[in-house]
Amino acid sequence: MPPLKVAVILGSNREGRFGPVVADWFLGRAGRYEGIETELVDVGAARLPDALSFSPGPEEAARVGAVSGRLAAADAFVVVTPEYNHSFPAPLKNLIDWHHTEWQAKPVAFVSYGGRSGGLRAVEQLRQVFAELHAVSVRETVSFHGAHALFDGDGNHRDPAEADGAVKALLDQLVWWGEALREARNRRPYGG
Repeated sequence: MPPLKVAVILGSNREGRFGPVVADWFLGRAGRYEGIETELVDVGAARLPDALSFSPGPEEAARVGAVSGRLAAADAFVVVTPEYNHSFPAPLKNLIDWHHTEWQAKPVAFVSYGGRSGGLRAVEQLRQVFAELHAVSVRETVSFHGAHALFDGDGNHRDPAEADGAVKALLDQLVWWGEALREARNRRPYGG
């Protein structure tokens, strides 16, 4: 069976963002997991147009198309998101809204970070958004409460045992759903 293609979406473009630390840490852990291939999709690098349009100009269409192809090729997604004002970042919603069929009948998991809530309020809202797009969210999450204090200056988690266990549980569920849904899509294309 070919490896499961997992797009890891870095959902913040805020100046001085902490997201790359969390995303790099997760990618390092996911890289050790057998049977998956990961690719980072960074909303900061994508620079998608802010205004949604049915007929974007050539430059905007090219930027959207570059991301669309990467999402369409993915079998599953992991969204790395902070929590801003009890929700998820606007650039992440923008990336989600520019796409529709790319999400359908695929699983999505969440790695969140923030202060006291660890980004879990953002995750709960994202579950509703992805359900509307016919994606399946997996139950297990990885969340970092007080994230800045958990990582050292080199991006290493100071006490990774619990977080490593959470990553394994998340990936176990994501792979199960990813393989099951990939097989189902191959047998019968999703028509949602």
